[in-house]
Amino acid sequence: MSNVPRGTHEVSSPWIQAGRLTFLALYAVTVLAAVAWAFSNVRQIDPQNRAVVLHFGALDRIQNAGLLLAWPRPFEQVVLLPAADRVIERRVENLLRSDEALNGDRVASFSTPLSDALAGSGYLLTGDAGVVQLDVRVFYKVTEPYAFVLQGEHVLPALDRLVTRSAVALTAARDLDTILVARPELIGADNQAAERRERLRGDLVQGINQRLAELTATGQGLGIEVARVDVQSSLPGPAVNAFNAVLTASQQADKSVANARTDAEKLSQTATQLADRTLHVAHARASERLAKASADTATVQSLAQSQQKGTDPEMLLRIYRERLPKILGQAGSVTTVDPKDDSRLIIQGAEQ
Repeated sequence: MSNVPRGTHEVSSPWIQAGRLTFLALYAVTVLAAVAWAFSNVRQIDPQNRAVVLHFGALDRIQNAGLLLAWPRPFEQVVLLPAADRVIERRVENLLRSDEALNGDRVASFSTPLSDALAGSGYLLTGDAGVVQLDVRVFYKVTEPYAFVLQGEHVLPALDRLVTRSAVALTAARDLDTILVARPELIGADNQAAERRERLRGDLVQGINQRLAELTATGQGLGIEVARVDVQSSLPGPAVNAFNAVLTASQQADKSVANARTDAEKLSQTATQLADRTLHVAHARASERLAKASADTATVQSLAQSQQKGTDPEMLLRIYRERLPKILGQAGSVTTVDPKDDSRLIIQGAEQ
């Protein structure tokens, strides 16, 4: 028989010691979990954020940068929001052309055209029946934290819809040249169009904030205010290609017209030079012929004047004698006939 007491054997049992250790571990874990839960809403708020404390779902207070002391959930809930002066950027994807439409543009043809929904994706209609694309980036601030928290995940989708609606209404009330410079030749001619292009961003901000105020008046406010927007307007790709084709054709037409005018000017100058040269030659030849005719008729005129005056009675006989040998020298043969006599006198001409 063993002399060890029974109670001492039970205390030193390994199972009892393991149970004690397990209890102590669970107790320590429970205490730590309780402490962590009790201080779960005690945190440091960064300067770029602020906290909204909800006490059983109701707005209790707003904590700016610093140490936040709040009861743990479910007593109080802490929601972090941007600071009042922090501006958040949001790109409106609803105004961009969808990926399906972009892929359809690459493979579309006359035999398989795009559907109406895809064909019009990302395009806005202007007041003068033009088409434009807008890439809008919205910069907003949280002005009413409680309304922003109540709307939760619906804030950004609602903001996208408001921006899209304002952009559609704004482009429908303007023509294409007051949204972007589609026709540069109108810049200098229409100063009002240039001013309206400059006011595009301001009008869009005003339209968005007006619709946000309407939601706030009906108790459905988003708790935000748009500070500014950046708008990048552009023409659709097919329209840009068409404009480029027209511009290229216009440039080629202008070049062809300029070349034709240059060639016409050259031909005109050449024709003028030829006309001047021909006229000059004609005047020279006329002068030569006139001088020769004057020289040829000078002797005849002098002889005629002498005959008329009767200063030289033997002039005709002398001229006859001087000219007759020369004339007969050029003739091969001469036949003379006396009208009063039937006989013929044949005189052989001098040999050449």
